[in-house]
Amino acid sequence: MHEEPMDPFAGDPADPTRALDNTELDSASAMPLSPAERQDVLDDLADLEVYEALLAPKGYLGLVVECEDCQIPHYFGWSLFRANLRHLLEAGESRVHEPAYNPNPAHYVIWEYARGYADGIQDAAADSDE
Repeated sequence: MHEEPMDPFAGDPADPTRALDNTELDSASAMPLSPAERQDVLDDLADLEVYEALLAPKGYLGLVVECEDCQIPHYFGWSLFRANLRHLLEAGESRVHEPAYNPNPAHYVIWEYARGYADGIQDAAADSDE
């Protein structure tokens, strides 16, 4: 299963980035994550699994994140968000991103909502066990 977006220029002899040496660019700009940052991303991956398990059956397609760089909300499906976190673990930096085309905001939740929902479910389960 290929989780990363496909390269639109893959196999194209006229690829405009072909002249760039990507290994030089990647090694110059990417810094490895610190152990604490790495653990944070691993924790986020684990949390994402829980959020998807709880919210996807309710019709939510993923998460929306307010981009600090461009001040535009970015809508990520569950698998794309997971792939981006895995890329961050491997490469030490986030991918270049663009806003989704015409998403329905009602089908996405913010991270904090997902966390609160999961916490509420966990608290309710703990209360029912008492």
